[in-house]
Amino acid sequence: MKEGTRIVVALGAAVIGGVAISASGSAAALNAADAIAPIGTLWVNAIRMTVIPLIVSLLVTGIASTADVALIGRLGGRTLLMFVLLLACVAAVVVPLAPSLFALLPFPSGGGAHPALPAGAADAASQLAGAQGQTFGRWLTSLIPSNPIAAAANGDMVPLIVFSILLALAILRIPPASREPLAAFFKSLCAAMLVLVRWVVALAPIGVFALVLPLAAHLGASVAGAIGLYIAAYSAACVAVTLLLYPVAVIVARVPLRRFARAALPAQLIAFSSSSSIASLPALVESAEQGLDIPNRIAGFSLPLAVSLFKIAGPVSWTVGALFVGWFYGIPLHAQQLATIAFAAVFLAFAAPGIPRGAFIMLAPLFLAIGLPVEGIGILIAVDALPDTFATVLNVTGDLVAATLVNRFSPPVESAS
Repeated sequence: MKEGTRIVVALGAAVIGGVAISASGSAAALNAADAIAPIGTLWVNAIRMTVIPLIVSLLVTGIASTADVALIGRLGGRTLLMFVLLLACVAAVVVPLAPSLFALLPFPSGGGAHPALPAGAADAASQLAGAQGQTFGRWLTSLIPSNPIAAAANGDMVPLIVFSILLALAILRIPPASREPLAAFFKSLCAAMLVLVRWVVALAPIGVFALVLPLAAHLGASVAGAIGLYIAAYSAACVAVTLLLYPVAVIVARVPLRRFARAALPAQLIAFSSSSSIASLPALVESAEQGLDIPNRIAGFSLPLAVSLFKIAGPVSWTVGALFVGWFYGIPLHAQQLATIAFAAVFLAFAAPGIPRGAFIMLAPLFLAIGLPVEGIGILIAVDALPDTFATVLNVTGDLVAATLVNRFSPPVESAS
């Protein structure tokens, strides 16, 4: 049984079992459901244990590898610039608009954390309420951490990202004799952390069951409606952003609409059926070269790089996921928290590990930074199977749009086959 299937089965069993316990009204059954909650907490703690060293090592290794990209010339720089610009544009559209969907819905418990949910939800709500008095000046000065070790220990997401980026850029500037041991260290740390994360993800069915069963036992059938809301919102947002990418290809890259749609379709079908951007790479390259007349020099470089690094669905999945968890736990998110999500979605999208549910693993310190319970990540992972197909289509479409933009703004000497 595939990993995604096992998670869905665990989720279904937890929801059905929890609703049955709720309907039975049995205090003994409810206590039994609550007794397994610590197992879910252990799984969430395992996620939190891995994510800080994983983020730092991924960011440093990813930026340090641009030294190899630079050998190819300015094409590498243009490709990375297109990635950042597209991510920033998606974040600029999604982050302001997505809250309107959840603003139409009442909080599950009248604006406060639900009494049946983990105690961490109430703590996070009070912590977030106390943080609303922070000024823009204080937020701006907090971007540069006075103590990066303390920032990592406290889960201060944005300062940690800034420090990691600056450290990686500094490593690129030191002599090769000093740079290579540091780069090798972070590369090895990254490899080790990815192995550890795969172990944690492999335990997702157990963790998800232990998290969702107590929730369903207390909330009853309403938990199924909440999960359905998230799946619909996430899937619809991915489809909407995918459609918005077509005008970008037409207006900015100057590719006829029918031509781009026809070229993108084969890779989109593979992405939808396999939930894998990598599986769609051969179709992407063929469509770019034969359907869009993008030279092999550009398509053969930008598309493999895009499939490996470029996750344009990041701003969508993280924004909708954070808003859903905030709505589910009764914790409203304000402009400051949404700005943090947008910043992280642009820069951490490059650092998301290429493993199943890897993007959600990266949410742990972000949730801590914006005052959301980390337990909510378990719910997002559990229900990701269906929306992930739409997110993969979005990623693949973004990859092809990025290649068309690189081709559009490359000098003729580089565009020549």
